[in-house]
This record gives sequence, structure tokens and C-alpha cells, in this order.
Amino acid sequence: MPELPEVQALVDFLRERTGGLAIVGIELGSISVLKTYDPAPASLNGLPITHVARHGKFVDIDAEGLHLVFHLARAGWLRWSDAMAATTIRPGKSPIALRCRLSDGSGFDLTEAGTRKGLAAYIVRDPAQVAGIARLGPDPMADDFTAADFAGLLKDRRTQVKGLLKDQGFLAGVGNAYSDEVLHAARLSPFALASSLDEEQVDRLYAALRQTLAGAVSAASGKPAAELKDAKRAGMQVHGRTGQACPVCGDVVREVSFADSSMQYCATCQTGGKLLADRRMSKLLK
Repeated sequence: MPELPEVQALVDFLRERTGGLAIVGIELGSISVLKTYDPAPASLNGLPITHVARHGKFVDIDAEGLHLVFHLARAGWLRWSDAMAATTIRPGKSPIALRCRLSDGSGFDLTEAGTRKGLAAYIVRDPAQVAGIARLGPDPMADDFTAADFAGLLKDRRTQVKGLLKDQGFLAGVGNAYSDEVLHAARLSPFALASSLDEEQVDRLYAALRQTLAGAVSAASGKPAAELKDAKRAGMQVHGRTGQACPVCGDVVREVSFADSSMQYCATCQTGGKLLADRRMSKLLK
């Protein structure tokens, strides 16, 4: 799933490519991808793009006050073309969920792999009309998001810190991959309760959060959309690296599996050598 660094890179990419251009057509390859019905897609035709912004994991293309907003979900992606195909996509007959054509002949497709469809697009007059944006917590990369703000969010939260970091209502933009990376950098167990962290641990987690995301944003900056997935994987220290050596201590990176996801951690760096229970495997072994 694209998270804050990759979404920011897509936003930067689109800002650079769409400056001075207008939207000349929106085509739907999947009727269900568009979650709004008013304004209609044709309302965007002819409107110049004035800004591209990020809200958490949402991309917001502002065309003179009318916003095309999309969320790529778990398996969605953006494919850019300098010269879009002339043929019109047909609903239900294409792997493309949405196509946006621009005034110089370029444009992009939103695609989604797999059968579990979560990619969502919205056409709204105000991004806050998108429920997922309205409920977002603070952006961890905002200049005014301080260590004190973060400590206040954690206070009295008897929730595992891994789950909190992924909660978009708690923080905007962090998902499964970067929460693993942040916790590894902070040397904290993903199962630790937020309310149990002392002041030094909270400061360490805040620093790891900011530094990990800033490093990933910097690494993704300037890369075309087609290269962002590989760049993300290459930058991971523990996420997606089960069985490999931890780059910090050399211990084996471990995994905890859930019904539809998994997380990775280093026992030496994060849990004092204690192995966390893999709940899916535990059930199989009973």
C-alpha cells in the first residue's frame, strides 16, 4: 500500500507534470471506483489544474476549486503516460479503474491489482467532504507537529503502539510498512501499550517517526511513479524482510502474521530478545 512518502512523491510528480494543464476528460473503467455522483465527472472538463496536494494517503487534484481526490488503497497505483491512448476505456472491460486525460495529450490511469477492490475516487467541491479526509489525525511531517503534540496523543491510550501508528484518525499517512520501520528505528516493541511508554521512549518514537518518514520522502523525491514501489522496498530495514539479517544488529528479522497482513521486527533491537507470538501459526499448531 502506498503510504505517506510514496503518496507525497506522487503529489510532487503530478505537480511537476500538470502545471499549466487542464483536465479534458475523466473516464471510468469501474463504476464503483467513483464514490460521489455530484458534481459529475464531466464537470472537470476544461478546468485548469491549479494545485495538487496530499491529505494523509489521499491525493487531491484541485481544478479551479473542483477537486479530484483519490486513495490508492492496498493494491492501487497511478500509471502516467506522456501520450494517452486515443481509445476510450469501457466500464467492466478494462483493468483501469479511472483515466484522467490532460490538455497536452498526457494523463494518468488509476489501476488496481487483485480481486479485493479498495481504490476510491471522489469529485468534490471541498476535500473535507471526503469522510476519510475529514477524520484524519495530524500529519506527522507537518512543521508544527511537535514532540509535545505527539506525547499528548499517546497519553492514556491503552492501545498497542503499532496499531496506533497505523490508525489514520490518530496520525495521517503511516501504514503497515512504515510503522514497522519507525518502531525498529525507535527500538520499541510493536505490542507495547502507548500509555506505558516513558518520556524518553516517547521522545525516541517521535524522533524515529519524523526521521524515518523524512528519509523515505527524500529517497522517493524526484522518482517517476513507475519507480516508487521498488524504491520503497529497497529502503526497508525490517518490513518485508522476514528471515534476513537485521542491518543494525545482525539478528534474524522475525514476523507476526495476522489474517490479512503481517508485521516484521527484530527481537534483539526491539523486544529484549523476546519472540512475539505469531497468532496465525499458534492456531495452526494447536
